[in-house]
Amino acid sequence: MVGETYAGAGVSIDAGEEAVSRIKAKVRSTLRREVMGDIGGFGGLFALDRSRHREPVLVASTDGVGTKALVAQATGRFDTIGLDLVAMCVDDLVCQGAEPLFFLDYIAVGRLDPDHIEQLVEGVAEGCRQAGAALLGGEMAEHPGAMEEGEFDLVGFAVGVAERDRLITGEHLAPGDALLGLPSPNLRSNGYSLARRVLLERAGLSLDGPAWDGAAHSLGEELLSPSVIYAPAIVELLRAVDVRAVAHVTGGGIQGNLARVLRPQLDAVVHRGTWESPRIFGEIQRLGAVAEAEMARVFNLGIGMVVAVPRRDVSEALDVLRAAGHRAVEIGELTSGTGEVELVPGPLR
Repeated sequence: MVGETYAGAGVSIDAGEEAVSRIKAKVRSTLRREVMGDIGGFGGLFALDRSRHREPVLVASTDGVGTKALVAQATGRFDTIGLDLVAMCVDDLVCQGAEPLFFLDYIAVGRLDPDHIEQLVEGVAEGCRQAGAALLGGEMAEHPGAMEEGEFDLVGFAVGVAERDRLITGEHLAPGDALLGLPSPNLRSNGYSLARRVLLERAGLSLDGPAWDGAAHSLGEELLSPSVIYAPAIVELLRAVDVRAVAHVTGGGIQGNLARVLRPQLDAVVHRGTWESPRIFGEIQRLGAVAEAEMARVFNLGIGMVVAVPRRDVSEALDVLRAAGHRAVEIGELTSGTGEVELVPGPLR
């Protein structure tokens, strides 16, 4: 009688070892000088450089990529979604004034395919390189029975550092402060359940077909286009001007996320005519007959990050953000109020 094995139960230790071997160079490409040791330990070591900070505060965040993972699964393309994962985490950190330091990932799969893992980790590593964060460690788990072959889930954890007296809390926000928007050319990683329902189920579009009539790229390419990572530009901005609040526009849209940083005595007025919304949002709204208010609650509508600065710093702030590669624009202002965020049509007056 042949004895049972782990491989017979659906878990391949050999495939796991091969996957680790493949990703070592990718992980090493992200390392900062504060990282101690090499990959493969039971925990990642990071020596905080106390000479750079008077009173450091560590800031942590965690997130996933939501049902964007199902698009990657359907297309068999896994090389960009890891970058989305990093973006969702590090762009939360900078909202409190933190510079990203290191990142960890967790990958669960139905069956461990080294090619699949290599693509996922390459995306994570690229995101870490863009963010300036070390990929300090991670975990791969094979879950036969709980997940089907080809299925996967991707979760990330990021840690950053800020000076205690430089934490962004919103307490210095005041009426008259300007709101600057950093453009997002795509959905990033939010609203995919609605986008998939409208585009794939209701409209019956193919991921291999054009994103819209006349598009030079496929719908799959559009939906898998990677998130912009804003963290390095915001870190530069923090060094240049008086940044009073930062809102990462994820689930909940501009209104839901900007409201999180307002003091109760303030309102934010955002002028929709100050930026151009990417075509994909119009297609989702048209094909799904989605109400304007619902679109605004679910999607970023073309603005991935909002920064509040004093009126006197607007010109310098825009210069810094544009020099960092973002076509930032002034999109609104703060007024006295009760903590509400209003989206109004038209340009700034």
